[in-house]
Amino acid sequence: MRSAIFNILFWGLLVAMVLAAYALTFLPWRQPVVALMRTTCSGVRGLMRGVLGIRIEIRGRIPRDEAVIVASKHQSWADGFVMMSVLGDINFVIGNGIETFPLIGRIVARSGATMVASPGLRGAEGALHDAMKTAADDPRVLLIYPEGGLAPVGEAKRYRKGVQLMYETLNRPVVPVATNLGLRWPQNKWTKRPGPAVVEFLAPIPPGLPRDDFLPRLQLTIETRTRDLETEGMAAKETST
Repeated sequence: MRSAIFNILFWGLLVAMVLAAYALTFLPWRQPVVALMRTTCSGVRGLMRGVLGIRIEIRGRIPRDEAVIVASKHQSWADGFVMMSVLGDINFVIGNGIETFPLIGRIVARSGATMVASPGLRGAEGALHDAMKTAADDPRVLLIYPEGGLAPVGEAKRYRKGVQLMYETLNRPVVPVATNLGLRWPQNKWTKRPGPAVVEFLAPIPPGLPRDDFLPRLQLTIETRTRDLETEGMAAKETST
């Protein structure tokens, strides 16, 4: 019952946000769109706690207003909403496949996101190298999901070369993020589960590591801590839906 109530409220909130944000994209400033997106993300997080009983704990040092790359584990649709509610006005990497959804492409572009080519799709906002040139002039936190898609709890997808290219091109520290949110909101599933969840910001990886060292270190750091958080979350007492 909780999941059904949440899903109705969640999709209603998203539809209202999309319609309002699309109207705001015609203003000469991007800040109103960003403010609405952040408010919506905070609203989703509030619904997760109030309706689903998902209590999210944020651990570690949160990088705000810093020129860093945040590379996060991606287990759940909840990930993006939680990250934007925590980090604020961020630059995030998203595939141009989002343009297939009505109105969304314009909203995402207006927010100042970095749009790159999705596998199998043409007509990207720009090639990945061109996108990196644009991101180089943006001092905001840059959020990327290195796996490029949702991974089930307990599993890891191949970490894609995009995060490696960003690390080398932008010459910025990379902040790994581990999470167990997938235990409560699995991938894009209808049914959610109450209980505690953790998003943990880990120690930054400094710029300048050799290519063969960076990506294995990033994956090992994120996946090792994510497995620990999954074990912790599974041991926590859950209330029934």
